[in-house]
Amino acid sequence: MHIRRASVHNAWDNAIEPIAAIAPGAELTVETADASGGQLGPASSAADVAALDFGRVNPVTGPFLVEGAAPGDALVIDVLDMAVGDWGWTACIPGFGLLADDFPDAHLRVSAIGDGGAELLPGLRVPVVPMIGTIGVAPPEPGAHSIVPPRRWGGNMDVRHIGPGARLVLPVGVDGALLSLGDAHAAMGDGEVCGTGVETDATVRLRVDVRRGAAPSTPLIETDPRTQRTGAALVTTGIGPDLMAASRDAARALVAEIAARTGMAPVDAYLLASVAADLKISEVVDAPNWIVSAHLELSLLP
Repeated sequence: MHIRRASVHNAWDNAIEPIAAIAPGAELTVETADASGGQLGPASSAADVAALDFGRVNPVTGPFLVEGAAPGDALVIDVLDMAVGDWGWTACIPGFGLLADDFPDAHLRVSAIGDGGAELLPGLRVPVVPMIGTIGVAPPEPGAHSIVPPRRWGGNMDVRHIGPGARLVLPVGVDGALLSLGDAHAAMGDGEVCGTGVETDATVRLRVDVRRGAAPSTPLIETDPRTQRTGAALVTTGIGPDLMAASRDAARALVAEIAARTGMAPVDAYLLASVAADLKISEVVDAPNWIVSAHLELSLLP
């Protein structure tokens, strides 16, 4: 089964009619649209970012009815393969992102994607590690629900490890599960600090199965080794009693360090951190202060 990216929706709603039915254990190939829903293209500018209609962002292809799936079951999704587009975009969107107050203006970079890399800036290529940003099942609560925040049922989780070779296990909330997916990235850092990765369209091959009565309390992921970063890294820290504030401090310090070492504009350093740096909770036991760290591979700093 091959589903074109024209079959998309922009809200979670269990009343949306499924576009196809699949049997447990079946494979399918799904085309996904980029996170702007076609509002941005290779020739777009920062003005187009400022004019984004958030009602059209993060379109997902689906929903797919999984035959026999029922509330209380687990939906097991194996990501078998994934091909991303030949271009992508990364943006600072006004009012959006971890450091929105530091970077209030719209900013856009368009990357050429190919040969295993995405050229975020002239001469700066980040490794392509494809991933699915938004994948989930319909919630049992009636009505339309925003596609932006993640939920127990999955959705816009933006976990960079949900890509080729990974297994995702979701709880089923309604009969048939009603699976949808979209928001592909060619590259993204854990935390996606500016709110975008290298956003692109994609073609994803999946296998979907059902485990009866085995719904997890929250989504579970089995990762593939290719999503692990192993190079020497620059690490900045945020320390304090508030994990969100510590996350901002770690990201802000990394942006400043990138700019100081490279001469890069701080806003571009912010975009680089979003697509290639990983936020980590390094310590939460030594009260009253916790540590968040931001890791960027040194090979990305010229």
